[in-house]
Amino acid sequence: MKTIQGNLIGSGLRFAIAVSRFNELITGRLLDGAVDVLTRHDVRHQDIEIYWTPGAWELPLIVKELALSGKYDAIVAVGAVIQGDTPHFDYVCAEASKGLSHVSLEQRVPVGFGVLTCSNLEQALVRAGSKAGNKGADAALAALETANLLREARKTTKGEDN
Repeated sequence: MKTIQGNLIGSGLRFAIAVSRFNELITGRLLDGAVDVLTRHDVRHQDIEIYWTPGAWELPLIVKELALSGKYDAIVAVGAVIQGDTPHFDYVCAEASKGLSHVSLEQRVPVGFGVLTCSNLEQALVRAGSKAGNKGADAALAALETANLLREARKTTKGEDN
């Protein structure tokens, strides 16, 4: 039985990180976690480009444009949507997650999902580098592994490794 897995070695890979400016207290920490993980796994600083969007709603459009450019092996999307008193939260969360998923599937580029959808600021802070780790770092790690796995899958399906 042959098993194909992605690895966590980022040398030679290029990444874009799309980060929401809204709730920057949180998203700045998520961004720091994503950059830290990528550089710790041998991605050079010059192979990481950061794009700031106004909010999480705009992430899918920017991520799609980045995917269409063909410049990146993977893209990491980070944002933070915190529930308020209106259903606005539900719409933004649903469309941001759905949009990012569509980009990844349609463009065949890994998109690490680092968009927090929290009930309050405390929950977001916990997920942005305290007790629950850093979800930006987790998203970057998943994007890195998926980029490598996709590279291997493409080799295998083209018969290069049979």
